[in-house]
Amino acid sequence: QVQLVESGGGSVQVGGSLRLSCAASGGTFSRYSMGWFRQAPGKERKFVAAITWSGGTRYSEDSVRGRFTISRDNAKNTVYLQMNSLNPEDTGVYYCAADTERYGLFTDLLAYTYWGQGTQVTVSS
Repeated sequence: QVQLVESGGGSVQVGGSLRLSCAASGGTFSRYSMGWFRQAPGKERKFVAAITWSGGTRYSEDSVRGRFTISRDNAKNTVYLQMNSLNPEDTGVYYCAADTERYGLFTDLLAYTYWGQGTQVTVSS
């Protein structure tokens, strides 16, 4: 069993920044690809960014590319999402997820086997 705990969410104004963290335990974090997803009120959960086990390959969704950066520290069993230039469309609950079976880089939430409980991000104008 892998446990994931997100932190770092909060309320910010347009143009602000937040850094989300996701701490993993109970598995071999350094072997897993990791992803960040978000869910706006009343909408489906959607892909934001993903990173391979080594951090060597990263991919992010078009609307966040250039503003959000995913990274990881395998020594700390933690994956991060640095979010800059936030706008109201970035509001939602942000979830981290671990791909413990496929070891690829996936945008489909079905590829991920473990999920955190989520952290709220609210961007106001």
